[in-house]
Parts: sequence; structure tokens; C-alpha cells
Amino acid sequence: MEFKKFLSIHIFFVLIFVGFVYYVTIFIFLDDLLSLQTSTGKNHSFFYTFLACLVVFSFFVCVVKDPGGVPSSYLPDVEDHEASDQESKRSGLLKKKCDKCSEYKPPRAHHCRVCRRCILRMDHHCAWINNCVGHRNYKAFVTLIFYATIASIYSSVILVSDALHKDWNFEGVMPLKLFYIATGVVIIGLSVTLGTLLGWHIYLTIRNMTTIEYYEGKRAAWLASKSGMNYHHPYDVGACKNISLVLGPNMLKWLCPTAVSHIKDGLSFPTSREYS
Repeated sequence: MEFKKFLSIHIFFVLIFVGFVYYVTIFIFLDDLLSLQTSTGKNHSFFYTFLACLVVFSFFVCVVKDPGGVPSSYLPDVEDHEASDQESKRSGLLKKKCDKCSEYKPPRAHHCRVCRRCILRMDHHCAWINNCVGHRNYKAFVTLIFYATIASIYSSVILVSDALHKDWNFEGVMPLKLFYIATGVVIIGLSVTLGTLLGWHIYLTIRNMTTIEYYEGKRAAWLASKSGMNYHHPYDVGACKNISLVLGPNMLKWLCPTAVSHIKDGLSFPTSREYS
């Protein structure tokens, strides 16, 4: 059952941490800055609550959604013009077999040591969602990072604004100052970390690459340069097309983690050669 994935210390920590950030942002910093009894304070609290719900929903989708495994019936196509004889075909099949699980691997699939299976268009295994990030849940992962980044930046702005407008001239202020400083370091640090991660995956999305393919591409580019050649990522079909392949053709559904009707079987992908 997929909900067994929630029985993880990492997921428990994430949920507790999200609850903590939500509580201090709304009931301590925002209440102190604007008061939750005012219309402005209520509007901010409603917006932040909505944002927090989107974070939690996207997180649940990432945890529950299967990243995509290789079907047991999958057999690679070895009908190559340059490899027509039986020996060449057999050699091609062996190259397409996973040396860990002994199953055939489609293009862009990689074996996950944690999940103990090959994952379609695998990006990485994420302990924080107790799941692989792959073909079927990559969009949910990107939307999770996006909403979490916006929410953490929002929290940082509320915290800093409250600290700057607060009257610190009273006795016993030191413990409160330490609380503000410690919380500020955590939330601002989280904003920087998530913002960096979001920027990284925006770059990957624009290039239609996975994290694994990025590092494989760096090595391939180095080997190509030694031979006086140029390397081009084979699945980079142009920024606009790349984005639509990952997030979908409808911009209104880009930020919906469950809008994945555009996702194909993950056994084959368009290449730059097809679009040239």
C-alpha cells in the first residue's frame, strides 16, 4: 500500500517542520506584526494557509505517486540499420540490460539502489519524500519546490518585518531575541536552499535533463571535446517544447501537481534529431 511510505522518520520530520513554520509564521510573527483580528492580518493568514495547503498537497502527491517502473513486458527495439546481424542485435540487447536487476532498461531509465528497481527517467532518490523522483512524479516534485520556496520566502518577509517593527525595549528581551534570531536563521536558510534547488530544477526543465543526465552529460561533453567534437543533450528539443513535455502544454495547469495527462509511458522520448 502506497500510504506505508509515510512510515518514515524523514517524512515525519518534514510534517513536523512544516507545522512549526506555519505556526510561528501565523500565530507569532504575523499576529504580532498585523494582528489576526484585523482584515489585513486575516487576508495574510488566509493566503499563507492556502499556500501551506498547496505545499502539503504537493508533498503528499510526491510521496504517494509512483515514479514509474519498467513494465515486465518491456523489450528494447534493436532494429538498427548498422546492426542487422544476430550477433550485433544480441550485443545491443545486453547493453540495454540492467546489470543489477537484470531487466531491460528503456532510454533515460536508471536503477535505484534504495527502491531496488529501475525507474523511468530517474532524477534522484529523495529521502525526504521516501520515494524516487522520476517520470511520473517529477512535475509534482517541481511544484512542491516552487510552493515551498514561495511559502518560506513569505515567512522570511513576515519574520523580518515583525523584527524590524517590534519594540525591543523591555526586560527579559534576550530569550525572545534569541528565538527570533534562531528562527530567522532556519527560515531564511530554508528559503535560500529551496530557492537554489528550484533554480536548479528550472534549469533542468528548460534543458529537458535529469540530475543524473546532467552529470552524465558533463562527462560526455569532456570526452567529446577530447575528440574535437561538440556534445548536445539528445533530449533537448528547445526550451518551450521541453517545458511543455515536463509541465504540460496548458500553462494554467503548470502548477497543479496532479495535472499529468500529458505524461506518456516513459519508454521513449522525442529527441533533438527528430526536431532538426
